[in-house]
Amino acid sequence: MLYHLYEFNHAVLKPFRDMAGLNKKLLDSKMNPVGYTFPGRLVGAACDLFESMTRRYDKPEFGLEETVINGQPVAIEEEIIWSKPFANLIHFKRNEEDFQKAHGKEHIDPRVLLVAPLSGHYATLLRGTVEAFLPEHEVYITDWADARMVPVSQGQFDLNDYIDYVIEILQFLGPSTNVIGICQPGPLVLAAISLMSQANDDALPATMTFMGSPIDCRRSPTVPNKLAEERPLSWFRNNLIYTVPMPNPGAFRRVYPGFVQLSGFISMNQDMHINAHKNYFNHLIEGDCDSVAKHREFYNEYLAVLDLTQEFYLQTIEDVFQEHKLPRGILKHRGQTVDPSAITKVALMTVEGERDDISGIGQTQAAHDLCVNIPQNMQFDYIQPGVGHYGVFNGKRFRTEIQPRLKDFIRSFCDYKLEKQHQEALADKIGT
Repeated sequence: MLYHLYEFNHAVLKPFRDMAGLNKKLLDSKMNPVGYTFPGRLVGAACDLFESMTRRYDKPEFGLEETVINGQPVAIEEEIIWSKPFANLIHFKRNEEDFQKAHGKEHIDPRVLLVAPLSGHYATLLRGTVEAFLPEHEVYITDWADARMVPVSQGQFDLNDYIDYVIEILQFLGPSTNVIGICQPGPLVLAAISLMSQANDDALPATMTFMGSPIDCRRSPTVPNKLAEERPLSWFRNNLIYTVPMPNPGAFRRVYPGFVQLSGFISMNQDMHINAHKNYFNHLIEGDCDSVAKHREFYNEYLAVLDLTQEFYLQTIEDVFQEHKLPRGILKHRGQTVDPSAITKVALMTVEGERDDISGIGQTQAAHDLCVNIPQNMQFDYIQPGVGHYGVFNGKRFRTEIQPRLKDFIRSFCDYKLEKQHQEALADKIGT
């Protein structure tokens, strides 16, 4: 019922939203003298604020059109190279001619697969992460679908399906890929690589990195961890799961709605968001374009959310946050017990933030205790001082301190002769 009320409210406000948008355009017109007066700026700011607070934010674009290599601009093209109902695999293809000019000779960079979180926001949340890797890596990212947009006829999507998707993507990209699980995907990516190791899969990655991931939430539990344990699974099922209404493509699918999760995010820092919008209103009146642009850039991303399937969300709560199945050795994938000790050939790195209030210190490091048969010279751990959860994979500290360490780690285990063969084989596969 709540989802229907949400859609009804959105529809009812549309005429007022359109009117506010029209008034804003009229007042912004250089030909309208009223727009230069204080009352005009005040009304224009009010219309802008109303429109921005009542509209639905669509999926953002990555918008990465070029990168810079050795001081030379290199054009970037996004291409979907693998697709399933609940995810696409995006390749940020660097223009070959520009790339060769930048290096002055034939050059090979390691392949990096960024497994984006499926926890409410779109993969574009990792735009800065992608941008930091592009100059020196072939970058791929998982682009998870909004469950509201996937027809019920496409079936369900649970933890088993997620692990299957990761395995299929790694098999598609081929051996020697370097996979990075950021936040939520950590336990599932580790499970996927464990299963591939148990099966002696030829497509095993060269390295795996986990960043701010809830591998073992029993260590340094945070507020979200405690909230997940305080309530029974039935509470989450009865209070947070709703049916997608018509006319959405995924009508009748049971989901954990993005707008419900967003309201939780906002309530955790309510005063900060209220003050941010007050400042936005004042900056609109003052004509402070730089501050206005920064506000819009942040909230266009932050307020764009997606729905999670019921089965995926509830299994995540139960298996990862309540029963801690992976670190306890009882996680099963389609009847097979997941055994991280089977991993022997994949180098491991973990990255945590000193001030992370989502995945506490030690939760990601737990991967080292589970992967007991990886040689010590293939295991690395790093704690970044002074950053919180998002600083682990984005921002200045990530670009200047974390990403360079990741680059060195990846290159320590890259066989460039084999990498060239794998990239050529992958290019042929994509071409066909």
